[in-house]
Amino acid sequence: MSKLSIYSISLLLTTVFSLASCRNTRHDAQSPQTGIVVDSVYVPRHAKGFRVTYRSDGVRLLDIQEPTLADAPTERFVLVPRGLDADSLPEDYTVIRTPVQRIVCMTMTQLKCFSMLQAYDCVVATSDTRRMQNPEWLARLADGRTKRIGIEGNFNTEIVMATNPELILISPHRRGGYEVLAQTGAPLMPFWAFNETSALGLSEWIRIAGLLLGKEQEAITLFSDMEREYNHWKTIAATVKHRPTVFSGELRGGHWYVPGGQSFYARLFADAGAEYFYKDDSHTGGVILDFEQVYAKAYNVEFWRVMNGFPGLFTYDALQATDERYADFRAFRERKVIYCNLSSTPLYENMIGIPHILLKDMLKAMHPGLLPDYTPQYYRLLK
Repeated sequence: MSKLSIYSISLLLTTVFSLASCRNTRHDAQSPQTGIVVDSVYVPRHAKGFRVTYRSDGVRLLDIQEPTLADAPTERFVLVPRGLDADSLPEDYTVIRTPVQRIVCMTMTQLKCFSMLQAYDCVVATSDTRRMQNPEWLARLADGRTKRIGIEGNFNTEIVMATNPELILISPHRRGGYEVLAQTGAPLMPFWAFNETSALGLSEWIRIAGLLLGKEQEAITLFSDMEREYNHWKTIAATVKHRPTVFSGELRGGHWYVPGGQSFYARLFADAGAEYFYKDDSHTGGVILDFEQVYAKAYNVEFWRVMNGFPGLFTYDALQATDERYADFRAFRERKVIYCNLSSTPLYENMIGIPHILLKDMLKAMHPGLLPDYTPQYYRLLK
Protein backbone atom coordinates (compact mmCIF):
# COMPACT_ATOMS: atom_id res chain seq x y z
CA MET A 1 0.00 0.00 0.00
CA SER A 2 1.38 3.44 -0.91
CA LYS A 3 2.15 6.05 1.72
CA LEU A 4 -0.52 8.30 0.17
CA SER A 5 -3.14 5.56 0.54
CA ILE A 6 -2.19 4.98 4.15
CA TYR A 7 -2.52 8.68 4.93
CA SER A 8 -5.89 8.83 3.16
CA ILE A 9 -7.20 5.93 5.24
CA SER A 10 -5.78 7.58 8.37
CA LEU A 11 -7.55 10.86 7.68
CA LEU A 12 -10.88 9.14 7.01
CA LEU A 13 -10.75 6.92 10.10
CA THR A 14 -9.57 9.73 12.37
CA THR A 15 -12.52 11.84 11.27
CA VAL A 16 -14.94 8.98 11.94
CA PHE A 17 -13.44 8.35 15.39
CA SER A 18 -13.61 12.06 16.25
CA LEU A 19 -17.26 12.34 15.26
CA ALA A 20 -18.18 9.28 17.27
CA SER A 21 -16.27 10.60 20.26
CA CYS A 22 -18.06 13.93 20.21
CA ARG A 23 -21.46 12.24 20.14
CA ASN A 24 -20.79 10.08 23.16
CA THR A 25 -19.01 12.26 25.70
CA ARG A 26 -21.62 14.92 26.48
CA HIS A 27 -25.26 15.16 27.35
CA ASP A 28 -25.66 17.68 24.55
CA ALA A 29 -24.72 17.91 20.88
CA GLN A 30 -21.78 20.30 21.01
CA SER A 31 -18.20 19.11 20.73
CA PRO A 32 -15.98 20.05 23.71
CA GLN A 33 -13.32 21.32 21.29
CA THR A 34 -15.55 24.20 20.17
CA GLY A 35 -16.60 25.64 23.49
CA ILE A 36 -18.19 25.00 26.85
CA VAL A 37 -21.92 24.38 27.08
CA VAL A 38 -23.68 25.40 30.30
CA ASP A 39 -26.18 23.21 32.13
CA SER A 40 -24.41 20.11 30.82
CA VAL A 41 -22.14 17.32 32.01
CA TYR A 42 -18.76 16.64 30.43
CA VAL A 43 -17.72 13.00 30.61
CA PRO A 44 -14.10 12.75 29.41
CA ARG A 45 -13.47 10.96 26.15
CA HIS A 46 -10.56 8.93 27.57
CA ALA A 47 -10.05 9.62 31.29
CA LYS A 48 -12.16 7.58 33.71
CA GLY A 49 -11.42 9.49 36.90
CA PHE A 50 -13.40 12.71 36.64
CA ARG A 51 -16.41 14.47 35.18
CA VAL A 52 -17.51 18.10 35.15
CA THR A 53 -20.99 19.61 35.46
CA TYR A 54 -21.42 23.14 34.09
CA ARG A 55 -23.98 25.46 35.66
CA SER A 56 -25.33 28.51 33.89
CA ASP A 57 -24.05 30.83 36.64
CA GLY A 58 -20.41 29.90 35.96
CA VAL A 59 -20.12 27.36 38.77
CA ARG A 60 -18.46 24.02 37.94
CA LEU A 61 -19.12 20.78 39.82
CA LEU A 62 -16.10 18.48 39.71
CA ASP A 63 -16.45 14.80 40.63
CA ILE A 64 -13.24 12.76 41.05
CA GLN A 65 -12.72 9.05 41.71
CA GLU A 66 -10.09 6.36 41.25
CA PRO A 67 -10.22 5.52 37.51
CA THR A 68 -9.92 1.74 37.64
CA LEU A 69 -12.51 1.01 40.36
CA ALA A 70 -16.15 1.30 39.32
CA ASP A 71 -17.33 1.43 42.93
CA ALA A 72 -14.64 3.83 44.18
CA PRO A 73 -15.86 6.66 46.42
CA THR A 74 -16.38 10.00 44.68
CA GLU A 75 -14.81 13.18 46.02
CA ARG A 76 -16.74 16.30 45.07
CA PHE A 77 -15.62 19.88 44.57
CA VAL A 78 -17.57 22.95 43.54
CA LEU A 79 -15.50 25.53 41.65
CA VAL A 80 -16.85 29.03 42.18
CA PRO A 81 -15.41 32.01 40.27
CA ARG A 82 -13.95 34.69 42.55
CA GLY A 83 -16.40 37.50 43.20
CA LEU A 84 -19.42 35.40 42.29
CA ASP A 85 -22.12 35.23 44.95
CA ALA A 86 -23.37 31.82 43.89
CA ASP A 87 -26.65 30.41 45.16
CA SER A 88 -27.64 26.85 45.95
CA LEU A 89 -24.20 25.31 46.29
CA PRO A 90 -24.51 21.59 47.06
CA GLU A 91 -23.72 20.82 50.68
CA ASP A 92 -21.67 17.69 49.99
CA TYR A 93 -19.17 19.54 47.76
CA THR A 94 -15.94 21.24 48.91
CA VAL A 95 -15.87 24.87 47.77
CA ILE A 96 -12.83 26.10 45.81
CA ARG A 97 -12.59 29.67 44.54
CA THR A 98 -11.17 30.01 41.04
CA PRO A 99 -8.82 30.86 39.59
CA VAL A 100 -6.76 29.27 42.35
CA GLN A 101 -3.65 31.37 43.01
CA ARG A 102 -1.65 29.31 45.53
CA ILE A 103 -1.37 25.57 44.88
CA VAL A 104 0.81 22.81 46.37
CA CYS A 105 1.68 19.95 43.99
CA MET A 106 2.89 16.49 44.95
CA THR A 107 4.07 15.06 41.64
CA MET A 108 5.88 16.14 38.50
CA THR A 109 2.82 15.06 36.53
CA GLN A 110 0.86 17.77 38.28
CA LEU A 111 3.67 20.29 37.78
CA LYS A 112 3.70 19.55 34.05
CA CYS A 113 0.06 20.66 33.79
CA PHE A 114 0.94 24.05 35.22
CA SER A 115 4.03 24.50 33.07
CA MET A 116 2.03 23.64 29.94
CA LEU A 117 -0.50 26.30 30.91
CA GLN A 118 2.26 28.82 31.73
CA ALA A 119 1.11 29.03 35.36
CA TYR A 120 4.41 28.63 37.23
CA ASP A 121 3.58 31.44 39.64
CA CYS A 122 0.54 29.58 40.96
CA VAL A 123 2.59 26.69 42.39
CA VAL A 124 3.94 27.72 45.79
CA ALA A 125 5.37 24.34 46.87
CA THR A 126 6.00 20.80 45.73
CA SER A 127 7.19 17.46 47.03
CA ASP A 128 8.43 15.44 44.05
CA THR A 129 11.70 16.87 42.66
CA ARG A 130 13.77 13.71 42.11
CA ARG A 131 15.13 13.58 38.56
CA MET A 132 13.51 16.93 37.77
CA GLN A 133 14.98 18.52 34.64
CA ASN A 134 12.62 21.40 33.82
CA PRO A 135 14.91 24.48 34.06
CA GLU A 136 12.14 26.85 35.17
CA TRP A 137 11.07 24.63 38.08
CA LEU A 138 14.71 24.09 39.07
CA ALA A 139 15.30 27.85 39.09
CA ARG A 140 12.21 28.47 41.21
CA LEU A 141 13.20 25.77 43.68
CA ALA A 142 16.69 27.23 43.88
CA ASP A 143 15.58 30.78 44.65
CA GLY A 144 12.63 29.82 46.84
CA ARG A 145 9.74 30.97 44.69
CA THR A 146 8.57 27.36 44.86
CA LYS A 147 9.24 25.62 48.18
CA ARG A 148 10.32 22.04 48.81
CA ILE A 149 8.08 20.45 51.43
CA GLY A 150 9.78 17.08 51.86
CA ILE A 151 8.75 13.62 50.76
CA GLU A 152 5.39 11.96 51.19
CA GLY A 153 4.97 10.59 54.68
CA ASN A 154 7.46 13.10 56.05
CA PHE A 155 6.22 16.54 55.02
CA ASN A 156 7.57 19.74 56.56
CA THR A 157 4.24 21.10 57.74
CA GLU A 158 5.75 24.42 58.81
CA ILE A 159 6.84 25.14 55.24
CA VAL A 160 3.47 24.07 53.90
CA MET A 161 1.67 26.35 56.37
CA ALA A 162 3.97 29.26 55.50
CA THR A 163 3.02 29.04 51.81
CA ASN A 164 -0.64 29.66 52.77
CA PRO A 165 -2.00 27.29 50.11
CA GLU A 166 -5.52 27.56 48.73
CA LEU A 167 -5.44 23.99 47.39
CA ILE A 168 -3.24 20.92 47.74
CA LEU A 169 -3.17 18.38 44.90
CA ILE A 170 -2.37 14.98 46.34
CA SER A 171 -1.22 11.71 44.81
CA PRO A 172 -3.50 9.27 46.63
CA HIS A 173 -1.95 6.02 45.40
CA ARG A 174 1.47 6.73 46.88
CA ARG A 175 2.82 6.76 50.44
CA GLY A 176 0.44 9.42 51.72
CA GLY A 177 0.88 11.19 55.03
CA TYR A 178 -1.68 13.78 53.98
CA GLU A 179 -3.47 13.92 57.32
CA VAL A 180 -1.03 16.54 58.56
CA LEU A 181 -1.59 18.64 55.42
CA ALA A 182 -5.28 18.85 56.23
CA GLN A 183 -4.26 20.99 59.21
CA THR A 184 -3.52 23.83 56.79
CA GLY A 185 -7.24 24.19 56.14
CA ALA A 186 -6.64 23.97 52.38
CA PRO A 187 -8.75 21.43 50.47
CA LEU A 188 -6.97 18.23 49.43
CA MET A 189 -7.84 17.23 45.87
CA PRO A 190 -6.84 13.75 44.60
CA PHE A 191 -5.11 13.73 41.23
CA TRP A 192 -5.53 10.22 39.84
CA ALA A 193 -3.95 10.82 36.41
CA PHE A 194 -1.32 8.09 36.75
CA ASN A 195 -3.99 5.50 37.46
CA GLU A 196 -5.54 6.00 34.04
CA THR A 197 -5.11 3.04 31.71
CA SER A 198 -4.39 4.90 28.49
CA ALA A 199 -1.97 7.60 27.40
CA LEU A 200 -4.80 9.91 26.36
CA GLY A 201 -6.66 9.20 29.60
CA LEU A 202 -3.63 10.36 31.55
CA SER A 203 -3.22 13.47 29.43
CA GLU A 204 -6.87 14.49 29.67
CA TRP A 205 -6.28 15.42 33.32
CA ILE A 206 -4.75 18.67 32.10
CA ARG A 207 -8.36 19.81 31.95
CA ILE A 208 -8.46 19.75 35.77
CA ALA A 209 -5.58 22.23 35.92
CA GLY A 210 -7.36 24.38 33.34
CA LEU A 211 -10.52 24.43 35.47
CA LEU A 212 -8.58 25.42 38.58
CA LEU A 213 -6.66 28.19 36.81
CA GLY A 214 -9.53 29.65 34.80
CA LYS A 215 -7.73 28.41 31.67
CA GLU A 216 -10.01 25.56 30.69
CA GLN A 217 -10.30 26.48 27.03
CA GLU A 218 -6.51 26.59 26.75
CA ALA A 219 -6.32 23.16 28.39
CA ILE A 220 -8.97 21.80 26.01
CA THR A 221 -6.97 23.07 23.04
CA LEU A 222 -3.72 21.54 24.33
CA PHE A 223 -5.36 18.18 24.90
CA SER A 224 -7.22 18.20 21.59
CA ASP A 225 -3.95 18.80 19.75
CA MET A 226 -2.33 15.84 21.52
CA GLU A 227 -5.38 13.67 20.93
CA ARG A 228 -5.57 14.51 17.24
CA GLU A 229 -1.93 13.59 16.60
CA TYR A 230 -2.13 10.46 18.75
CA ASN A 231 -5.20 9.23 16.88
CA HIS A 232 -3.55 10.00 13.56
CA TRP A 233 -0.59 7.73 14.31
CA LYS A 234 -2.82 5.12 15.95
CA THR A 235 -4.78 4.93 12.71
CA ILE A 236 -1.56 4.61 10.71
CA ALA A 237 -0.43 1.78 13.02
CA ALA A 238 -3.71 -0.04 12.46
CA THR A 239 -2.75 -0.53 8.80
CA VAL A 240 0.37 -2.64 9.46
CA LYS A 241 0.32 -6.20 8.18
CA HIS A 242 2.63 -7.60 10.86
CA ARG A 243 1.96 -6.89 14.55
CA PRO A 244 5.16 -7.77 16.43
CA THR A 245 5.05 -9.16 19.95
CA VAL A 246 6.44 -7.19 22.91
CA PHE A 247 7.06 -7.78 26.61
CA SER A 248 8.11 -5.45 29.39
CA GLY A 249 10.05 -5.04 32.63
CA GLU A 250 13.06 -6.47 34.43
CA LEU A 251 13.79 -8.56 37.49
CA ARG A 252 13.88 -6.47 40.66
CA GLY A 253 14.48 -8.08 44.01
CA GLY A 254 13.80 -11.50 42.54
CA HIS A 255 10.45 -10.53 41.03
CA TRP A 256 9.43 -9.35 37.56
CA TYR A 257 6.94 -6.49 37.53
CA VAL A 258 4.94 -6.46 34.28
CA PRO A 259 2.11 -4.13 33.23
CA GLY A 260 -1.26 -5.86 33.39
CA GLY A 261 -3.14 -6.72 30.24
CA GLN A 262 -5.49 -3.74 30.61
CA SER A 263 -2.81 -1.25 31.72
CA PHE A 264 -1.38 1.95 30.31
CA TYR A 265 1.51 0.26 28.48
CA ALA A 266 -0.60 -2.63 27.24
CA ARG A 267 -2.86 -0.07 25.57
CA LEU A 268 0.12 1.89 24.20
CA PHE A 269 1.64 -1.24 22.66
CA ALA A 270 -1.68 -2.13 21.03
CA ASP A 271 -2.10 1.38 19.66
CA ALA A 272 1.43 1.14 18.23
CA GLY A 273 0.48 -1.92 16.20
CA ALA A 274 1.96 -4.57 18.49
CA GLU A 275 0.74 -7.60 20.47
CA TYR A 276 1.52 -7.40 24.18
CA PHE A 277 2.64 -10.77 25.54
CA TYR A 278 0.33 -10.47 28.58
CA LYS A 279 -2.65 -8.97 26.79
CA ASP A 280 -5.15 -11.57 28.04
CA ASP A 281 -4.56 -10.58 31.65
CA SER A 282 -7.34 -8.53 33.28
CA HIS A 283 -5.28 -6.30 35.59
CA THR A 284 -5.14 -2.54 35.00
CA GLY A 285 -2.04 -2.09 37.15
CA GLY A 286 1.14 -4.07 37.55
CA VAL A 287 1.46 -7.82 38.03
CA ILE A 288 4.32 -9.50 39.89
CA LEU A 289 5.70 -12.64 38.23
CA ASP A 290 8.81 -14.72 38.72
CA PHE A 291 11.49 -15.18 36.07
CA GLU A 292 10.25 -18.60 34.97
CA GLN A 293 6.73 -17.28 34.30
CA VAL A 294 8.05 -14.45 32.16
CA TYR A 295 10.56 -16.67 30.39
CA ALA A 296 7.89 -19.19 29.42
CA LYS A 297 5.78 -16.50 27.72
CA ALA A 298 8.47 -14.09 26.49
CA TYR A 299 11.34 -16.33 25.33
CA ASN A 300 10.41 -15.90 21.66
CA VAL A 301 8.84 -12.42 21.85
CA GLU A 302 10.26 -9.94 19.32
CA PHE A 303 10.60 -6.73 21.35
CA TRP A 304 11.39 -5.97 25.00
CA ARG A 305 10.63 -2.66 26.70
CA VAL A 306 13.10 -1.72 29.45
CA MET A 307 13.26 1.43 31.56
CA ASN A 308 15.57 2.14 34.49
CA GLY A 309 17.77 4.77 36.05
CA PHE A 310 21.14 3.32 35.03
CA PRO A 311 23.97 5.77 35.79
CA GLY A 312 25.71 6.39 32.49
CA LEU A 313 25.49 4.64 29.15
CA PHE A 314 23.26 1.58 29.22
CA THR A 315 24.19 -1.19 26.79
CA TYR A 316 23.35 -4.81 26.06
CA ASP A 317 26.42 -5.78 28.09
CA ALA A 318 25.09 -3.75 31.03
CA LEU A 319 21.69 -5.39 30.69
CA GLN A 320 23.21 -8.88 30.59
CA ALA A 321 25.42 -8.07 33.58
CA THR A 322 22.32 -7.69 35.76
CA ASP A 323 21.21 -11.24 34.90
CA GLU A 324 22.96 -13.62 32.51
CA ARG A 325 19.65 -15.28 31.61
CA TYR A 326 18.51 -12.13 29.80
CA ALA A 327 20.78 -13.08 26.88
CA ASP A 328 18.50 -16.05 26.11
CA PHE A 329 15.54 -13.88 25.12
CA ARG A 330 14.96 -13.49 21.40
CA ALA A 331 14.57 -9.71 21.80
CA PHE A 332 18.03 -9.54 23.39
CA ARG A 333 19.65 -11.78 20.79
CA GLU A 334 18.14 -9.82 17.90
CA ARG A 335 18.95 -6.44 19.50
CA LYS A 336 15.32 -5.33 19.81
CA VAL A 337 15.26 -3.83 23.30
CA ILE A 338 13.27 -0.58 23.48
CA TYR A 339 14.92 1.48 26.21
CA CYS A 340 14.37 4.63 28.26
CA ASN A 341 16.99 5.84 30.75
CA LEU A 342 15.14 7.67 33.52
CA SER A 343 18.35 9.28 34.78
CA SER A 344 18.82 11.32 31.64
CA THR A 345 15.33 11.39 30.10
CA PRO A 346 12.45 13.33 31.74
CA LEU A 347 9.84 10.68 30.98
CA TYR A 348 7.74 10.91 34.14
CA GLU A 349 8.18 14.67 34.32
CA ASN A 350 6.63 15.14 30.89
CA MET A 351 4.34 12.09 30.66
CA ILE A 352 1.05 13.98 30.75
CA GLY A 353 2.06 16.14 27.79
CA ILE A 354 3.56 13.55 25.45
CA PRO A 355 1.05 10.76 24.63
CA HIS A 356 1.55 11.26 20.89
CA ILE A 357 5.33 11.30 21.26
CA LEU A 358 5.37 8.05 23.23
CA LEU A 359 3.27 6.46 20.52
CA LYS A 360 5.62 7.69 17.81
CA ASP A 361 8.63 6.40 19.75
CA MET A 362 7.06 2.94 19.90
CA LEU A 363 6.13 3.09 16.22
CA LYS A 364 9.67 4.06 15.30
CA ALA A 365 11.08 1.11 17.23
CA MET A 366 8.65 -1.55 16.01
CA HIS A 367 7.58 -0.18 12.60
CA PRO A 368 10.48 2.04 11.51
CA GLY A 369 9.23 2.28 7.94
CA LEU A 370 6.24 4.35 9.07
CA LEU A 371 8.51 7.09 10.47
CA PRO A 372 11.73 6.97 8.44
CA ASP A 373 12.90 10.49 9.37
CA TYR A 374 11.71 10.59 12.98
CA THR A 375 14.17 10.81 15.90
CA PRO A 376 12.83 9.17 19.08
CA GLN A 377 12.68 11.39 22.15
CA TYR A 378 12.04 9.08 25.11
CA TYR A 379 12.18 5.44 24.00
CA ARG A 380 14.61 4.16 21.41
CA LEU A 381 16.19 0.88 20.36
CA LEU A 382 19.12 0.08 22.59
CA LYS A 383 22.46 0.06 20.80
